[in-house]
Amino acid sequence: MLEGYNVDRLTIATLASHSSLQIVHGAKKEGFETLLVVTEDRAWFYEQFDHLIDHLVRIGKWRELCSERVVRTLRDHNAILVPHGSFVEYVGLDCVTGIRVPIFGLRSLLVVEADQHAKIELLRRSGIPVPRSFPPGSEIGGPVIVKLPGAKGGRGYFVATSWREVVERLEEAVKRGELDDVGRVIVQEYLVGVTAYVHYFYSPVLDRLEVTGADIRYESDVDGLRRMPARILVELGLEPTFTVVGNVPLVLRESLLPTVYEYGMRFVRVTKELLPPGIIGPFCLEGVIDRDARMRVFEFSGRIVAGTNLYLDGSPYSYLYWDEPMSVGRRIAREIRLALERGVLERVLT
Repeated sequence: MLEGYNVDRLTIATLASHSSLQIVHGAKKEGFETLLVVTEDRAWFYEQFDHLIDHLVRIGKWRELCSERVVRTLRDHNAILVPHGSFVEYVGLDCVTGIRVPIFGLRSLLVVEADQHAKIELLRRSGIPVPRSFPPGSEIGGPVIVKLPGAKGGRGYFVATSWREVVERLEEAVKRGELDDVGRVIVQEYLVGVTAYVHYFYSPVLDRLEVTGADIRYESDVDGLRRMPARILVELGLEPTFTVVGNVPLVLRESLLPTVYEYGMRFVRVTKELLPPGIIGPFCLEGVIDRDARMRVFEFSGRIVAGTNLYLDGSPYSYLYWDEPMSVGRRIAREIRLALERGVLERVLT
């Protein structure tokens, strides 16, 4: 896919969504041209950042990313695509896996990320502790969280206490058009503790895993409802939903860092084994830390996550590696720059 590219004039490109402003900001810091593919209804907003965005490519719908016109434009600009959550949720896997444009990262991992069952199986294979999953018809005996497929940011997730409730709620989701395949849903033990979303970056160029930050997701309205007395919640029949509306910074106890780092290394090793060449660049392990400071991981994201938007000037962890402002967006561009300088650009692209 690099055939015909002028690698001395690479452009960093992505969809205008999720973490795109961080990505183009970091690319400009490292001296690259930038390009955003934007839907017409959002173009007016991104036009305000013309100091960060060199090229805007307008489309009507997200799936037009793979149209002949857009692909030709990307290739004309020697573009490297940086995937984020909107690629998984809105574009479609056939486009993400088949687009004839180099992608920074492991594009095969995006396929796994879109499948809740495949995600948890990859975590199990890595040896990372995970919550219990419940196959259809099994005895539940406690609260469970029911997760819909894709990178939905918690949208549509719900808590239940019986299989009857699970089935009824899923049937309602199908009727509303929110779900087309019940078999892709996963039912997990509901973990009690502090949610922790740990950001990592694996560098094939430096052969190094870095912890780049951590966050807590602020979810509507599970976080808003907790301000209301339990008695009123019961009287009104209110129940929480888990749509993410923002992120809160988190600095972990230093005594947790060896465990967190070990989990990251296990994830790197299993992707190298099962999805060669393995993880490239940013990923996130998403879990709950309980009262005994034990962490179990319930999901992962195989690319940059929106929680990294907290750290445009770098996180407390990124400074330990670089001693300069280093967002994950800039870290991506830095890795591409290092690969170019060392003549190993193919190591960071798929």
